[in-house]
Order: sequence, then C-alpha cells, then structure tokens
Amino acid sequence: MSAQTSPASASPASIGGIPLRRWMLDIGAVIVLLGTSVVGFWPSFAGPSFLGAALGGVLIGIAIAVVSAWRHWGVLIVTGLTMLAYFVFGGALALPHTTILGIIPSIDTLQQLAVGVITSWKQMLTTVAPVAGADGHFIVPFLLLLVTAVLTASLALRLRQPAWALIPAGALLAAVIALGTPEPAVPVIQGAVFAIASIAWLAVRQIWAPQNAAVSVGEVDAARANQMRMRRLISGAAVLVVAAGAGVATSALTAPAEVRHVLRDTIIPPFDVRDFPSALQSFRGHVRDDADSTLFTVQGLPEDARIRLAAMDEFDGQVINVVDGGPGTSSAFAPIRSNMSPDAEGLPVTLQVEIDGYNDVWVPQAGLVSEIRFEGDDADALRRSTYYSSGSATAVATPGLSTGDSYTVQTTVPATVTDEQLAEAEFGSVRLPKNDNVPEELTSLAAEVVSEATTPVEQVQALSSFLSEDGFFSHGLEGEVLSRSGHTSERISALIGGDQMIGDDEQYAVAMALLSGELGIPARVVMGFYPDEKDAGAASFAANGENIHAWVEVNFDGFGWVPFDPTPPEDQVPNDQNTKPRADPKPQVLQPPPPPQEPVDLPPTLPDDRESEDESLNILGIIGAILLIGGISLGILALLAAPFIIIGAWKASRRRARRSAERTADRIAGGWDELTDRAVDYGARLTAGATRGEEASLLAGSLAVPTVTMLADRADAEVFGPRDPSVEDVDAFWQEVDGIVVGLGSEAGFWKRMKARLSLRSLLGGSALSSGFQNLKDAATARIRREPGTIKNSTPEAPESETP
Repeated sequence: MSAQTSPASASPASIGGIPLRRWMLDIGAVIVLLGTSVVGFWPSFAGPSFLGAALGGVLIGIAIAVVSAWRHWGVLIVTGLTMLAYFVFGGALALPHTTILGIIPSIDTLQQLAVGVITSWKQMLTTVAPVAGADGHFIVPFLLLLVTAVLTASLALRLRQPAWALIPAGALLAAVIALGTPEPAVPVIQGAVFAIASIAWLAVRQIWAPQNAAVSVGEVDAARANQMRMRRLISGAAVLVVAAGAGVATSALTAPAEVRHVLRDTIIPPFDVRDFPSALQSFRGHVRDDADSTLFTVQGLPEDARIRLAAMDEFDGQVINVVDGGPGTSSAFAPIRSNMSPDAEGLPVTLQVEIDGYNDVWVPQAGLVSEIRFEGDDADALRRSTYYSSGSATAVATPGLSTGDSYTVQTTVPATVTDEQLAEAEFGSVRLPKNDNVPEELTSLAAEVVSEATTPVEQVQALSSFLSEDGFFSHGLEGEVLSRSGHTSERISALIGGDQMIGDDEQYAVAMALLSGELGIPARVVMGFYPDEKDAGAASFAANGENIHAWVEVNFDGFGWVPFDPTPPEDQVPNDQNTKPRADPKPQVLQPPPPPQEPVDLPPTLPDDRESEDESLNILGIIGAILLIGGISLGILALLAAPFIIIGAWKASRRRARRSAERTADRIAGGWDELTDRAVDYGARLTAGATRGEEASLLAGSLAVPTVTMLADRADAEVFGPRDPSVEDVDAFWQEVDGIVVGLGSEAGFWKRMKARLSLRSLLGGSALSSGFQNLKDAATARIRREPGTIKNSTPEAPESETP
C-alpha cells in the first residue's frame, strides 16, 4: 500500500525552528495592535507630528525582539539592546533639534534623553495640550512605544500561548488614554480594531499550532473539507462583524455624558485669573509714581506696535477685569508652550524684554505670541508658572516679575488695518462675558451717538469721536484739573453725566467699551505701553508712566481685534474758555425716597395657580427622569443580553433551515447534524470528517447515549437508500433526535445546560475559537489523540523558549 503524505508534512521555511509564516503573522499583529494605540496621541499633539517618534519606536522595538528571539538571547541582552537603541535613535526621532545634522546625538541630546526617562512624563502632563515636540515631548511616545514593542513582540514570538502578548499591548492602550486629553481620538474604531485584530491573530495562531497539524487522509473528502473550512471562516467573520456592529451601534447609548478624566486633569494645578487684581487698577499709580522711572525695556519693537499687559472684557460695576471663561471665550488661559498662536498672520518679530522697576504678574509682550523663553536664575520657575491666553493676547506670571528678570518673546505683530479696509466689514462673532451694573444712561446715550452711522466701523468711530472730541484730558495730578481715578459705574456715570467729560485713558477706554457693549459691539479694554510718534521705530523702548496707555479693541470679521483710541489728546484740557457746561448735562442728584403711603386693604390670598403648575412640572420631571432611567437600564440590559440573543437566534435559524430543507434526505442529514451540534455543545469531542457511525461511537462513549448508534445507522439508511424518506419518516427521525437532546439536558445540571445553550463550539464548527479553551483546560493532562488513518506532521516545530 502506497503511503500518503500529509500536506502539512512539507517542511516550510523557518527561522530558528519557527515557520516563517508565523513570524510574519506575529510581527504584523504586533504592528496593528500597537499602531491602534498610537492613534490616541493625536489630540495631545494636535496632528501627526509625533508619528515619526512613535512608529520609529515600534519598528526598532520589533527589530530588537526579532533578532533576540532568533538568537535566543536572554533578558539582560534584550534590556541592554533596548537601552542602547533609546540613546542611539532617540536623538533623531525624539530630539532632532538637539542633534548634530539632525541625526548624530550631541552631549545635550544624551543628557535630555537620560533625564527625560524620568521627567518627560511630568512635563507632558503639566503642559496643556496641544504639546509641541520642540519642547521635548516626543520622548514620551518614542520611549513608551519602544519598550512596549520589545515586550509585546518578544512574548508573541517566544511563548506558546501568544495571548500573553496582549497584556503589554493593552497596557499601552490604557497608558495612551491616561496620558492623553479628555477629548479622545476615535475610541470606537480603536477598540474595534484592537479587539478584531486580537481575536483574528489568536485564532490563526491556534489553527497553526503543532497539535492541530494532524489531518485525515483516508476518510476526509477534499470537497467537504474545503466546505467546512469555508464555513468556519464565514462563521468567524460573521461573529466579528456582528460584535463590531453592535459595539458601534450602541456606543452612543453607552458613552458617558461627561468628558473622560485623564491624569492631566489631576496633575495640572488650577489657575484662576481672578486671584489677581485688574491690571487697569494700577494705571493711575504708574502715571503718578513712575513718570520718570523705567519699568522695563524692549528691544526689537516694530513701528506702530504696542506692548500689551492685559486685555479686559468683564465689567462688574467696580472694575473691568480679565476673565478665563474656558475654551471658546475671548480669554482662555493655558500654561505657556511652543507655537501658542499657530494661526497668527502678520510680521514675525523677536522681542527681548529686560525688567527694571516693574513688579506685577501681567507679562509685557506684543502681538500674538508664539513662545516666551525666560532667562536667568528664575527662568524655570517662571516658565512653569506662566499662563497665556491666545484669545486675549494676555500673559500672567503667577509669581510676579521683578527686577533682573528677562525673557525673549517670539511673536507675530498683525498688520495695521485702515478705515477703508473696514468699510464693508461686519463685527466678528466672538463670545464675551455679560457686563453687570452698567449705568442706565449709557443705553440711550449709545443709541443717540451712533444714530447717523450706517456701517459697523462708522458706529465704532462715532463712539470714539464722541469721547475724544467732546471730552477733556486730565490725570488729576498736582497742577491739573480734578479728575478722580477708578472706573466704577459711579465714576463712568460721573464722566458721562457731568458738566464736562474729564478723565484719562482709564475712564475713556472703559466708557467706550461699555457703550459698545450696550449696542452689542464686541469690544474690550487693553492696557499697555507704546512710544510717542517721535520715538516710534527706535531700537530700544523704555516703558514708564509717561507712555502708559489704555485703549479699546473691537473685533471685526476677517480682521480680528482692531485698536481704537477714545482718549482725548493730552493737550485737550479744560480752561477758562472751554469750561462752559454741556448743552444737555445728565443730572447726578440722587432722588429723595418717595413719601410713605397709606396701607391698602388687600383681598384674601387666593391659591396661586403657578404653584400647581410648578407641582405639575415637578411631577412630569420626576416621571420623565424615571422613564429616562428605565430606558437607559433597559438599553443596558438589552446590550448585555445581545450576545445571548444572537447565539440563540443563530442556532434556531440553523435548526429551521435543516428541518425545512427541500429534499427529505437532506432533512434526515440535517437532523443528525442537529444532534451532533447539541452534543458538541455539551462537551463531546468529534473528529473532523468522521462518518456517522464513528461519530455515534464517540457520542456513545463520551455522553453515555447508547441509542445514538442505531439512530446513525437509520440516518445512513435513509440518506443513502434507494428512495427518499417520506415526510413521516422525517418527523419520526426528528422526534427521536429531540428526545435524545432532551435527555442530554435532563442529565446535566442547570449551569451545564446554560453553558451548552450559549456555547459557540457547534456554530464555529470546531474552529480554534471553539476548541481553544477546551485545549487549555486539558493541556496539562491530556495528550493528542490520533484517529486511524491520520498522519502527524513529520516536521514539528522546534521547542520554544518560555521566557523572553
């Protein structure tokens, strides 16, 4: 008799005794699993800038694991190679700006890499996203992916059970989430890809396992074997598709209403700009005390540019202040970082600022700042405690600046906007806080001033001209006309309603901002410094009390914030010729209280219908909440029960198809298949390709069902007989099948019956998913059984090391 050769007996290409196809499968699976986690860094870096460092770490880590597994190197050598790769490739991938020619590590590169192993995590978590690679934040994805790739690939290539490799891969996914932002990238897609890739990888590995390499050559029909193999693949794919679809479809119901909490939320200290007094409150003090004192000097200030201290947009009746209203508002603060104003347009400028007599928390700067780099002994402390609002172009150093501090500002100064450019411009749609305790007379006055204006810019110009042309300038210092400091509601009301408007930048800027607010014009007050016309464009600018100013910025669509100066010229002061009263002064006399009135007899109190309406609303709200909670609960229960419902429906559909087959012989064959499927669910182990008689022998031995042998003979007789069985024969056969199945259930316990009903082994037809768990259970004590006529693969895989 000629010997038949199994297809598996041909020795495939291998490396270190392991088939090459398995190497390729494991490496591909590791790349997919780690790549799925890498996507989670996208929101932290606001783009793909990190991919070079992350993917470089993955490829280098896999290469180390592959070579180490091939050479059978131990843990110490693998660890040494990982550390060496970190320092050799870390400069080019994580810190290219510190290397020589972008590749060769320098001393600074090696120092930052060594320190970054410990400090990079804290630096990334204490920097508000998006973070920049120029600040050294690429170290985190490079180091994390390098170490995880070495661990995951080593476990996948060396261990017999590749599922252990999912532990570091899953830990990486959790770490990326913890180190990320509250706004995830694509969590549903990440989870689905990770789950599908894991299941598919483990299933193929199980199929390719040595103990599953035995094939029957004497009794397996090639066509039927191909059909069974295709059925398994289709069934497995259907399970994955149903699971993924159910997960995506229910993600909207199961997603939490609140944003997720990450480590960044806990570590970053809270910042409240209200902890500091309004910058405008110090205006008159600088004018009075620092007229001849240099507060700070600025090198590189372009002509027509202005130094800013703070932009203030919230008025409460006492002061106008900066507000941190969070994302989307005009002033949302975040710790300083690189590239803080990525969309800025204008003239790029580098400013060098030296602090002299200035001592405050508001950081002098100009334009739209991209980066602030502090110098000196306090540089690190100032860097970690300085916040910047790109919306209001305001910076705050919480420890305060003092004499001797210096810093460099990389900024963009917007181009000057002309009235002609604004002729057709509309106001911008920005969200500003609501002003409180605004003097009532400002509403009618604002409408009166802009009554003849036809365009937005004309309205702003009318307000500015009204204040600058009709008002008078005075700081209220010695030798000047009385002008009280402050910008409370009472002070602004006195400015507008007095015989003459007398004040300085502080009062006029606030008055124009409040008048604009009454008309819905987006305006804010800015305090800062700028040189006189004769000193404009000088190489160095010295800020003092003589050149401190406050102005108003109005937002126009397409142009951003445009400055306006409502303050009268300093030489426009009241004197004997121009101090006549205004034509229509607003009286500021407090009205006496009204006289007491006689008590009025009120009718008896009647029930308030609004109370009953409120009670009805409360009842409806409670009912709505109950229905909502009940609906959510039912949805969760339905989600939990979905797998069991799908399995039961799948089995019922198969039974229905077998029971109603077109040919009666196929119904008999389907009845036998239904019996074997239920037996497999109860734990029977059947051989692929076995005849009904052989299957009956296995069932009789494993489940103690002696009558199944006669039922197998009857099925063969009906299927292969000279005539098709009748409908009555089919009904009788199925009744006997159902009786045997009921007997199996009656002899088993409750939990075994539940386990059989939910088992996937019969649905997957003996695939790796259905037999894998049983193999794990029996692996310690059972050995592989060979049926007659099967030939074992003559070239089994070489023993594998159990430790990386």
